[in-house]
Amino acid sequence: MRGLTIIVAGAEGDRLRAALTMACATAALGARARVYLHEAAVAAFAGDASAPAGQPTLGELREIGAESGVEVIACQSGLALAGLAADAIGVSGGGMIELLASLGDDRLVVA
Repeated sequence: MRGLTIIVAGAEGDRLRAALTMACATAALGARARVYLHEAAVAAFAGDASAPAGQPTLGELREIGAESGVEVIACQSGLALAGLAADAIGVSGGGMIELLASLGDDRLVVA
């Protein structure tokens, strides 16, 4: 199965939750799954947005993703804008050029 790379392009909680859910499902099927947090999405990822009743919180989705092997990459500019360090929020730092250069056969989705 081809891998999946998702670029989260905004800070909307629903988009971030959908991206993490898709990445977790992809990882559960045995494929590589990456989520790239672009600019404002970095700060949103670091928070704990509420979830609809009966659904996992953002924090729980982060844990599920980590346990499933989902790689989360934070935009260097987004980290700087949010005043965060990558290791403080449990992600790796990176840039768009590096992300696209390492895409390989992954499907690319923008959320």
